[in-house]
Amino acid sequence: MPLAHAAKGDGSSRRERHHEVRRVTLVGAGVDLALGIGKLAAGYVAQSQALIADGVHSLSDLLTDAIVIFASREANREADAEHPYGHARIETAGTVGLAISLLLVATGVGFDAVRRLFDPDLLLRPTVLALWVALGSVVVKEALYHYTMRSARRLRSELLAANAWHSRSDAVSSLVVIAGVGGALAGLPYVDAVAAVVVAALIARIGIRLAWSSVGELIDTGLDRARVDAISSAILEVDGVAALHTLRTRRMAGKALVDVHILLRDPRLSVSEGHQISEIARARLIERIEEVSDVMVHIDPEDDEVEHATMGLPLRKSALSALYRLWEEVPESTRIEEIRLHYLNGQINPEIILPVSLVREADTLRARFNAPLAAADHFGTVSLLFR
Repeated sequence: MPLAHAAKGDGSSRRERHHEVRRVTLVGAGVDLALGIGKLAAGYVAQSQALIADGVHSLSDLLTDAIVIFASREANREADAEHPYGHARIETAGTVGLAISLLLVATGVGFDAVRRLFDPDLLLRPTVLALWVALGSVVVKEALYHYTMRSARRLRSELLAANAWHSRSDAVSSLVVIAGVGGALAGLPYVDAVAAVVVAALIARIGIRLAWSSVGELIDTGLDRARVDAISSAILEVDGVAALHTLRTRRMAGKALVDVHILLRDPRLSVSEGHQISEIARARLIERIEEVSDVMVHIDPEDDEVEHATMGLPLRKSALSALYRLWEEVPESTRIEEIRLHYLNGQINPEIILPVSLVREADTLRARFNAPLAAADHFGTVSLLFR
């Protein structure tokens, strides 16, 4: 049976996708730049180490914005001879780079904060200005998160979604800053440094999560069990499908690729009907499972998951030569109009089509054609059709 293959999207949609990712990311970059400079300036004036750390966090988002724009542009290039599956995993590689940069930022911020904790003379005494700046950052970054995430969901872009979470992490870190500055204003200056450590931990946590997910994608980690079960259910609902096996999935940026073997209820279906079943299964997966964009379906007339029982059997040309030699003593062999070969249960089962004028002799002819095959290798039972 043939393989069925399809993919979502075309060159035009890829370009449109990149343009929207670029537009959304540039808006976020403008916000990150303004907030980063504002926080650093306010942190210096208000003497808040936590706010300065938060400002560094905001400016680090500019790097992630640049990575998003570059990776989106490269990932949406069309497939070519060297990259037949396209370039989508450039997004994944970009996310790994983004995660590493976050871990470096977290290490620097955390190291500086711990150094100040162990040297009380280095502790800063923030003013109320830091409190107001941090509060404004929470509002702006949470709004940016929702703005970016809406596009990420619509485009199924994990890289853009990761950038949205960066914005939310910035909002969360600003909440920590508020707590730290509040503690320092209450006469506990070390609380501000402790808050900076927490901010560093938050940044590191996001970096580790992004790196873990992206590396998993690069080594072809499959979809989670719930999504795999949903894929199986969608396939098994297709009329004519008895079972499936060798279901394999992998992620590529915001998309999922699926390979599956489908076992047919009737192993003697025509090639065209088997192909139609595979096409319906493919279309159903792409329609129902949002992230599925590419499907490869292999049709099996019988279960070959454990072993391929028919692997050593001769192909059509050799099989027909052997059959006609075996039927040399069968006069009606010269009346054969067509022979269909069914490779099942480790044997070749011929299906002979004869003129309808011979239908009254069906039982006799069936015995004549089957008798020479009884002691022959490779061949099973002959069935007759008349037309």
